[in-house]
Amino acid sequence: MSARKKVAVLISGSGSNLQALIDAAAAPDYPAEIVLVLSNKAEAFGLERAKKSGIETLVIDHKLYASREAFDAAMHDALTVRGIELVCLAGFMRLLSDGFVNLWHNRMINIHPSLLPDFKGAHAHRDVLAAGAKISGCTVHFVRAQMDSGPIIAQATVPVEPGDSEETLAARVLKEEHKLYPAALKRLALGRIRVVNERVEPA
Repeated sequence: MSARKKVAVLISGSGSNLQALIDAAAAPDYPAEIVLVLSNKAEAFGLERAKKSGIETLVIDHKLYASREAFDAAMHDALTVRGIELVCLAGFMRLLSDGFVNLWHNRMINIHPSLLPDFKGAHAHRDVLAAGAKISGCTVHFVRAQMDSGPIIAQATVPVEPGDSEETLAARVLKEEHKLYPAALKRLALGRIRVVNERVEPA
């Protein structure tokens, strides 16, 4: 097997999707290795998850930087010096600058709790319920400068049940996220997908 791809995961919170990636990467035949977990918040619980698994952690506080670009430059330097090849966003609650996104073009992925391109933004479950949708789910996609856009790598669906609240729907979707994200990263790390005209195709 060829060398495992070096992955950094960017988080701002509890890191449940991070845990799913850590668990998947623990398998010896998984083609990616999480070598860094980076957070903009020192209190993010995901940092504890990383430490428990012996993964390097780094906090870069966005409040210490005069601009989004300066913060992103500090992140880029930290990633580059560690030889990071792929970046996974897992509940990273910062909008990224166009420059940073372009530097990691087709090497940075995100997971979103809806079936994109529908229900973008921070309140996907609320918006799904308000729209009366019968199906929801999650999407792994390449990151582009526009929020929650970019070529779709994989999706999983769940039913919206009568009487669902944001919390019950979120819990159902999250179970699928924890399966979908490691599977999508695996395909990317193995070089099994490519982007052609902003669409993901088998490689």
